[in-house]
Amino acid sequence: MLFDMDGTLVDSEKLWDVALQELAETYGGTLSDAARKAIIGTAMADSMRILHDDLGQPERDPAVSAAWIDARILELFRSGLRWRPGAMALLKAVRAAGIPTALVTSSGRPLVEVALETLGRDSFDVVVCGDEVVATKPHPEPYLTAARLLGVPIERCVAIEDSRTGVASALAAGAAVLAVPGEVPLAPTDGVHQLESLTAVDLELLAALLGEPNAGR
Repeated sequence: MLFDMDGTLVDSEKLWDVALQELAETYGGTLSDAARKAIIGTAMADSMRILHDDLGQPERDPAVSAAWIDARILELFRSGLRWRPGAMALLKAVRAAGIPTALVTSSGRPLVEVALETLGRDSFDVVVCGDEVVATKPHPEPYLTAARLLGVPIERCVAIEDSRTGVASALAAGAAVLAVPGEVPLAPTDGVHQLESLTAVDLELLAALLGEPNAGR
């Protein structure tokens, strides 16, 4: 099992909204809705470029803005990180079944370490962060890396995602993909099973996505 983090396991996109809008205001502007949607699921450097372009300030240094966001989002994560509906129960069921499990996120390791206080450090056999791969989502490297570290062929893995960028990454890697859209609706995509919530997901469904009669590996 390969789980995305932001917007999939935890309802963190609202916290990102706060941080991004605060940074935009610091720069004397307001982040547009279109730009905010474009940022979802992207790597930090790309997110900052989108924000700068949206504000008409492309000359700003993405690294400086990223450092500001990193500091602010850490504060927000420590004070208000909540599970997405059905996420905790599904993760516990997967772990109880002994299924190899990875967290695959575009967020950096410092932020993920804070999130793991909520998610549980023993909830994952492997954690792949956005600052630990050469190419981030939508490139397939994060998911291919997770499968390799788990020792499971990628075609025998189910990836659960909420964003277009994440879905593209998982599909390109060759995983079975379950999409549970959060802040932004996802268009129907060949090879992607889409549900409104993780509350409807159980081990039988995950096994079916792999063409298996049950959830065992």
